[in-house]
Amino acid sequence: MPGSPKPLSIIPVPGMPEINPGDDLVQILSRAAGEAGISIEEGDVVVFAQKVVSKAEGRIVDLNEVEPSPFAEAVAKNFGKDPRLVEVIFSETTKVIRMDQRKPDKGRLIVETRGGIISANAGVDASNVSGGDRVTLLPIDSDESAKKLAEGIKQVFGVEAAVIITDTVGRPWRDGLVDIAIGCHGIKALRDLRGGRDAKGLLLIATVMADADELASAAGLVMEKSSSVPVVIIRGYEYQKGGTGARELIRDPEEDLFR
Repeated sequence: MPGSPKPLSIIPVPGMPEINPGDDLVQILSRAAGEAGISIEEGDVVVFAQKVVSKAEGRIVDLNEVEPSPFAEAVAKNFGKDPRLVEVIFSETTKVIRMDQRKPDKGRLIVETRGGIISANAGVDASNVSGGDRVTLLPIDSDESAKKLAEGIKQVFGVEAAVIITDTVGRPWRDGLVDIAIGCHGIKALRDLRGGRDAKGLLLIATVMADADELASAAGLVMEKSSSVPVVIIRGYEYQKGGTGARELIRDPEEDLFR
């Protein structure tokens, strides 16, 4: 008989200041955690919101410095968007999946980013940046960013911890937003249960769990945009170590029935 699951702790780290380009996120995390009496322990999963990672890496664009192309101007006019923002979105896009405008004042751009993620506006976001004139872009390589953060945590805290970088996205056919893993290190993003058996002894033939996404969503419960909590520690989950990053979660287009 399999053992009962262990309780999980989802621990928000308060007191993180505004992040600026070049900041050392791990050192800032160390100070904030210390002031709050929070530790990072062996086997923890440390979850970072994409926004603070992007800020620290300087992935910020001032829209006042963007010169939109004629194509961006045309798309912006048709879809009710700022042409400068559209130009930035297309600069981060490898493929346009869908563009439409079902409401007069709100067009939608669903695209594939350079990291292979399907999202609205290529993850380009103005919230919690400067009030609208500056936007953040996704990290260039979120898995590499997660690796560097995990290495920093090992150096500063002296423990091995997995790292997940999250972003907030919508989902096909379902309203509401959830947090997903766009980068991870030290944890297998997928947990393959095929070949095992369920509690009734039935052979599992298709069950592959998206562990990194599930942990990202759990962290999102305390990562409200208005709460200024961009880092969360998840403790007690017995994850599988290793893996090749969050790219494991991206479905091969040849196997994707919906594109």
